[in-house]
Amino acid sequence: MPENDCLLVLCTCPPGAAAADLAETLVGESLAACVNQLPGVLSSFRWEGRVQQETETLLLIKSTRDRLEALTARIRELHPYELPEVVAVPVMGGLESYLDWVRASVAGPSEQ
Repeated sequence: MPENDCLLVLCTCPPGAAAADLAETLVGESLAACVNQLPGVLSSFRWEGRVQQETETLLLIKSTRDRLEALTARIRELHPYELPEVVAVPVMGGLESYLDWVRASVAGPSEQ
């Protein structure tokens, strides 16, 4: 069994096309194997000294540790927020054949 290097990366986006465009780019560039888009997430946060609430789309991004730096850089480049949420959570386990697919998908198009 390969070392479990898979990650679940969380990223919130404003509602609308920004989330879909970001998801498509990340998968298209082999930075993510899959991106789930969960619209209608209500986020409460402190920004510029005030508590705020916004409705956002949560992206659940499946990737690997090897791709995290490039994934984060691409999110920062494309994301409309000044300070986008990028939180990587290690995957502790799962269906090994799915995790193998994640690894192969982010290794590049020739590896799939």
